[in-house]
Amino acid sequence: MSLDNGHNPIAWRIEQMNERVRSAKEQDLYLYLQPAEAVDGVHVTINGRKMLQFASYAYLNLLHHPKIQAAAQAALEEFGSGTHGVRILAGTTRVHVELEQTIARFKKTEDALALSSGYVTNLGAIAALLGRNDVVISDKLNHASIVDGCLLSRAKFVRFEHNDMAALEQALGEAPKDAGKLVVVDAVFSMDGDIINLPEVIRLCRKYQALLMVDEAHSLGVLGETGQGIEEHFGLENGIDIKMGTLSKTIPSVGGYIAGSAELITYLKHSMRAFVFSAALPPASAAAAKASFEVIQEEPERVKALQANVNYFIKGLQERGFNTLNSATPIVPIITGDDERAWLMAKLAQDNGIFVLPVVAPAVPNGSSRIRANVSAGHTLAEIEQAMTVFEQAGRTVGVLPT
Repeated sequence: MSLDNGHNPIAWRIEQMNERVRSAKEQDLYLYLQPAEAVDGVHVTINGRKMLQFASYAYLNLLHHPKIQAAAQAALEEFGSGTHGVRILAGTTRVHVELEQTIARFKKTEDALALSSGYVTNLGAIAALLGRNDVVISDKLNHASIVDGCLLSRAKFVRFEHNDMAALEQALGEAPKDAGKLVVVDAVFSMDGDIINLPEVIRLCRKYQALLMVDEAHSLGVLGETGQGIEEHFGLENGIDIKMGTLSKTIPSVGGYIAGSAELITYLKHSMRAFVFSAALPPASAAAAKASFEVIQEEPERVKALQANVNYFIKGLQERGFNTLNSATPIVPIITGDDERAWLMAKLAQDNGIFVLPVVAPAVPNGSSRIRANVSAGHTLAEIEQAMTVFEQAGRTVGVLPT
């Protein structure tokens, strides 16, 4: 493919990205898209090397759980590998309905809706709920899928400083009184690992008569005594109007969901283009997700183990001198500052048996590049110690920590 980047801005952008990738590969620092040969609990094998996995979202270590595996296999046998249809026409099976009923019970709502992509769930729901004369208010560190949904909605898009409740109130106060208002926040922020101030967000939404949508991609199975999420974490009920989550983080499947009132779900089933025009979840994936929710409830010790490991990991990293921001969850940023240190530190960690990846601009602001390390319920304390020792050695080598 030949592109004339002297005259075409599109070609220039393509060339710039390709140059960045080429440069990283030439320095043996391109660490993305590495194909795994085996994924076994908290280990991953790449290029014949078995490493401790500290980069995945397997928070409760549910992959290969026998009940989940059996459910997926039974659905595959019964319904085959796909549905040949969108949900509203030929694509709905008994398994899809059972999954949605399970999600609704788990999230304590009247109904739920499952889609084949978490990204598209946010994109589609926000766009379906809002119009040109509405206002959508979003935390500045919300996930890209939320941002894209806000842009697609054509509503007035207002962003407030991260977890800043005074800024949120100002944005709500400045919205036209007759406009539809939607506040959208992550429960746990995917790059920083911190938690939204949900009680205050709920109070402000009620004060200014705004609907509230919360993305629980990284709080399901993570927050709360039994892993039910952010409302359980704060001891709240019925404060969130639109509950969104994914089926590919704690849940070892794929897809996303919206849970809420029966009226909300009926509206989205017929108005959400991402649902109406997208293929249905494969039945095996839907069955695996349903069984996963059941396992979370049946094995609460997994949640307790995860939360203990999170506390141990964060405390240990901070004692070694690392900046982990305000993380209180399995997503633990190890701030390196510049991109080069992030690349080098991740490479050294992988060379020493710990699989982590760098996160650099523009995914995070300039100057805040990091290793994003994810701990799980399956890690032993000895494995966490091993990882922290490797991080400390790598941090000193690249200058993140003093030598």
